[in-house]
Amino acid sequence: MTHIQKREGKGRVNASLRSTPELEALTKIYYASPNELAGFREMQENDLPSIYHTLLAHHQHMTVTLEAHNGCPVEVDVLRSETTETHYHRKVLLRRLSDQEVVLFGIVRINRTLLPAEVRDEIESESIPLGTTLINRNIYRNVRLLSFWEVEPGDELSGYFELDSPGPLYARSALIYCDDVPVIELLEIVTAD
Repeated sequence: MTHIQKREGKGRVNASLRSTPELEALTKIYYASPNELAGFREMQENDLPSIYHTLLAHHQHMTVTLEAHNGCPVEVDVLRSETTETHYHRKVLLRRLSDQEVVLFGIVRINRTLLPAEVRDEIESESIPLGTTLINRNIYRNVRLLSFWEVEPGDELSGYFELDSPGPLYARSALIYCDDVPVIELLEIVTAD
């Protein structure tokens, strides 16, 4: 994969017309194009391998899902972040506490004007995973899935996940609504190892 491939199916709306701009907008924060990070091929939910379907095809925070899957808490490792008057975005890894292995690479963009100051401050402290903060602060939230992706990792992703022979990873792009308002955009790439 050297470019973004769009999904289309018989009798289905081409959702990639809606979802690809979100992927491009999120990756553009840190990369000239999505291909600089990885090759992305949009997939149907039912085409995800079983374990990745479990990890990605849900409306929960990835923090909760990954902690359940790995049997231990995860911690956030913020690789890079920026704050503007209206937005906060960051490139992160989630690591298992048990062995520090990376289980998620993500790009997050938050409309910081829509969050209470104490929640915004805790997120921007960069010490707690996003999902944990929203859950602990009892922010009503709804995760809206946009797309699923097969990901051919480039060198950077292969290094983060310590892949000997780069094979596909899988990802989702999503929006988190807080109190019924879209506040957070996410690209989450996971490994099942």
